[in-house]
Amino acid sequence: MAPTDRLVVSIVSLLVGGVGIHVGSILFASARDYRHAVVTAGFGALVWGIVGWLLGGIPVIGPVATLLAYLLVVRDRYGVGWTTAAGIALVAWVASMAVLSALATVDVTSASAVGVPFA
Repeated sequence: MAPTDRLVVSIVSLLVGGVGIHVGSILFASARDYRHAVVTAGFGALVWGIVGWLLGGIPVIGPVATLLAYLLVVRDRYGVGWTTAAGIALVAWVASMAVLSALATVDVTSASAVGVPFA
């Protein structure tokens, strides 16, 4: 894949991740604007990547630590509790997968979203 293509896919994936987080925050928190969700997706992806790189190879502890680190980002960015952060993350995942599925059917992007775990 050419560097330009990678950049476009990364930007689209980040925007899709932002959509997912925004939908989750509308349902579970006092939603902020879409830009706030995109920044949250970016921070979430960064934290997920760093913690995954540091601890990801440790069975059970690594995946749990990366998920908790991601939830901490959502929790802090939206000023909510752990349960609400988990609700936002779950809705973000479902919404992102729906958008990605729609985009993949028209060959716009692959099925991954930056800033939403497992999407």
